[in-house]
Amino acid sequence: MERKIRWGILSTAQIGRKAVVPALKDSAMAEVVAVASRSLEEASTFAESFYIPRAYGSYKALLADQEIDAVYIPLPNHLHKLWTIRVAEAGKHILCEKPLALDVVECQEMIAAARANGVQLMEAFMYRYHPRILAAHQMVLDGVIGDLKTIETAFTYRMEDTTNIRFQPEMGGGALMDVGCYCVNISRLMAGREPITVQARLYRASTGVDNQLVGLLNFGDGLLAHFDCAMNQESRQRCLLAGTYGYLEIPNSFNIGVEDAPLIEQLGAGNRNVYTFAGANIYTLMAEDFMRSIAGGSPTFPIEDALGNMRSIQALFESTRQNGQPVVL
Repeated sequence: MERKIRWGILSTAQIGRKAVVPALKDSAMAEVVAVASRSLEEASTFAESFYIPRAYGSYKALLADQEIDAVYIPLPNHLHKLWTIRVAEAGKHILCEKPLALDVVECQEMIAAARANGVQLMEAFMYRYHPRILAAHQMVLDGVIGDLKTIETAFTYRMEDTTNIRFQPEMGGGALMDVGCYCVNISRLMAGREPITVQARLYRASTGVDNQLVGLLNFGDGLLAHFDCAMNQESRQRCLLAGTYGYLEIPNSFNIGVEDAPLIEQLGAGNRNVYTFAGANIYTLMAEDFMRSIAGGSPTFPIEDALGNMRSIQALFESTRQNGQPVVL
């Protein structure tokens, strides 16, 4: 790469503050040059904290900055489509937080806008760049555990503040959109194909969003994936991949920090191995994969994957409206 990719950050959201901006600052491929907020004061404070040279009091002002190559969007879910399209029309590449959109149509429109303007678009599923996830995926492909038969995943946490955006239906809140999307994503990744039917049941919070949801994805040929996601339980993150000869277990599967991470392999009775993977900043790995695609390479996970994920999520919601009946994709 001849020069660094110059980044603008669209909002001062916590995920940017805690994870993505530090990850970009740690990359030799990136330079964070601007941040925008609806409040110039907040943008200026954020910029000072991270030694970012320019702060803007509106998102439009950041998009007008000709010295920005790529924009990170950590806005609430219902704003992803609007600002992804506007960023694309400004000729800048987009790393957008998950879930990419509220539904399939929005997702299609966002992808079309990126293509029409010749820019790259990526959905920010950072977990899949961890070497442990890549290794588990390769072990499944290599048949280490035999034929993959069952995928079990969970992503839960407890939140009681119903004023939070995650509890607002009109903002794309709810457990499935916030964390269940990870379970759907890793299930599709490990299966290597799209589900043919899905089913789901849920319980709603007082605000109307899904506070707890259990889903089943049928991939055909004897492969099922089931998951649970919730905002009303103690924190759990897990993924178990069960095959005809054994299983792989990935503790703390999604929001892993930079500490060393285990991958557990069980092959038959008593044949147990624990592989330890050195700590890695998955946000930096994700951003660098995206920047390589900007420079002309191919991303590890093409944007069409986001469309596949949203098709499954939309079908899961449809199943809940049909009392858990299977929905064909």
